Amino acid sequence: MKERLAAAGEKLKLPGRGGPKQKPGKKRRWKKLAVVAVALAVAAGVCWQALKPSQSAAADVTYTTAAVERRNITSQITGSGTMEAADSYSVTTLLEDTILTADFEEGDEVEEGTILYTIDSSDAANSLEQAEISLSQSERSYQNTMETLEDLTITSPVSGQVYSIDVEVGDEVSAGETVATIRDSNTMSLEVTFPADDAASFYVGQSATVTLDSTFETLTGTISEISGTDTVLSGNVIVRSVTIDVSNPGGLSTSQTASASVGEVTSTGSGTFAYREEETVAAEISGEVSAIQVAEGDQVSENQTLIVLTSDDLDDTVQSAQDSLRNAQISYENQTEQLDDYTITAPIKGTIVDKYYNAGEITESNAVLCTIYDLSYLTMTLNVDELDIASIEVGQSVSIVADAVEDTTYEGIVTKVSVAGTSSGSATTYPVTIRIDETEGLLPGMSVDATITLDSAEDVLSIPSAALNRGDTVLVTADSPSAVNGTLVESSTEGGQDYYSVEVTTGVSGDDYIEIVSGLQEGDTVAYIPTSSSDSGFAMMGGMPGGPGF
Repeated sequence: MKERLAAAGEKLKLPGRGGPKQKPGKKRRWKKLAVVAVALAVAAGVCWQALKPSQSAAADVTYTTAAVERRNITSQITGSGTMEAADSYSVTTLLEDTILTADFEEGDEVEEGTILYTIDSSDAANSLEQAEISLSQSERSYQNTMETLEDLTITSPVSGQVYSIDVEVGDEVSAGETVATIRDSNTMSLEVTFPADDAASFYVGQSATVTLDSTFETLTGTISEISGTDTVLSGNVIVRSVTIDVSNPGGLSTSQTASASVGEVTSTGSGTFAYREEETVAAEISGEVSAIQVAEGDQVSENQTLIVLTSDDLDDTVQSAQDSLRNAQISYENQTEQLDDYTITAPIKGTIVDKYYNAGEITESNAVLCTIYDLSYLTMTLNVDELDIASIEVGQSVSIVADAVEDTTYEGIVTKVSVAGTSSGSATTYPVTIRIDETEGLLPGMSVDATITLDSAEDVLSIPSAALNRGDTVLVTADSPSAVNGTLVESSTEGGQDYYSVEVTTGVSGDDYIEIVSGLQEGDTVAYIPTSSSDSGFAMMGGMPGGPGF
C-alpha cells in the first residue's frame, strides 16, 4: 500500500513551467488537470505523510540543473505555406460559337485590355441591327403619340376676337367638331370685279377707294389679292376679281355692300363685305373638355390656348408608347453589350499560364478559355495561432525559404492580418498575408517556410524555458549566490541537495530559453524537471512540489 501511494504521489508531482507555448484549448485542459492533480497530490501526500511522515516528498525526484548564463535569445513565429500569384484570372465566356482568332501562347506577357480572342459575331450583328430598327420604330411611335397629346390643348389659329365658344366644361367632343370661332373685325374685305385688261395692271398693296352703296361714304383700302382667272359676264364682258382690305371704322358689317375704284378704273359692280380673318376652331382629337381659358368677346393672339381636353384613352396610349420605347432601348443596349462579348480582352496585366482554346475551336458556355497570373510579386498565407496573433501587425518583416531554392532567403512583408479565424477543435488560427517582391527562383505553388521575428535580446542572462515555474519563480541550488534571496522549498534529510525558490522578472522568450531581467545572476544554478511533449501542459501550469507554485 505504501509503495502504491508513493508511486501515485511521484506521478502527480507537477514539473516546472517552461517549454513552447500551448494552444488555448490545451491550456484550459491543463488547468482542469492541474486542479485535479493538486487535489490528488494533496490526498496522496496526506496518506504518504501518515505512513511515513519523516521522509521528504521529493526524495525520489531527480532534477536537471543548468547554469544561469548569457546568450542571445530570439522570439519567433514560424509556419509553412504555398506561394500564390499576386492576382490570377480565369478568362471565361458565356458564348457558344467559333473562335476566329487567338493570337497568343502560354508564357506570353499581356497588358490589361489586350485582345485575346475574337469570336464569330455574325448572328449577334444581325440581332443588333434588328434591335436598332425596333428602337427607331418605337421612337417614331412615341414621338407621334406625344404630338397627339399636344392636340389636347386647343389654341387659336389667328389673332382676333373670340366670337363664340361652342362647348362647356365636361362636354365630350369628337375629332373635327367645332369648339370656337375667332373673328378679326378690325379689317373688312371687299371682293369686286374689274375689267380684266385693267385688273392685269393692278398689284397687291396698291391703294383703292371704296364707296358704300347705302351712304356713298368713301373709305381708303388696299388691294390684298388679285385673281389670276378671268370670268366672262353677260354681254361678253371679261372681268377679274380683286379683293380690297378696309379698316373697319366700327360700323361695317357683313350685310353692307360697296363698289371700288383703283385710280381711274371703277369696278364693274358691287360686292359684300366679309371679315378679313374668321376661323372656326375644331378639335383635332376626341376628349372631354376639362377647361375653357377664354370667354366670348376676348381678344386673343395666334396660338393662345382656348380650350383644354383630357383623354384617358390617350393617356394609356402614351404610357404604352413609353413602355415600348424603353423595352426597345433595353433590347438595343443588351444586343450592343453582347456584341462586345465577342471580343475578349485581358482583364489584368500578367502572364498566360494556361491556354485551353485555340482559333477554329467552338467554345462552350461558361468555359475557361485561358488563365492569367500577375507575377509582379507573390504572396503566401501563414496561419498564426490565436496565442501569437496579437504580436503580428502589418509591415512586419518576414524571412522566407523554399526547399526548391537552396541557399536563398527571401524577404517578405506582412500586408494583412485577418480577424476571420478558423477553429479546429479547441484551437483557432488566423490567416496572415505576406507579400514577396523579389521572387527570382520562386513560382506559384511552391512550398515555403516563413519566420516572423517578434523580439530579440543579445548577451542577456537566460535559463531554460522549462525552469520557469508558475508565479515567475525558479528553483536554485543552495550554493547559488541568489539562494540567499529565496525561500527553502525542499531539503534532503539524508545529505542531499537543498533548493530555494527565487522570484524572477523575465524578458524575451525563445523556443528553448527565456531572458531573466532580475532575480538571478551569473553563477546561479537552476533546477527543474525536464518536460516532454506528453506532460508539457503540466509544465506550463505547475509549480514545484511543496513550493510556492502551489
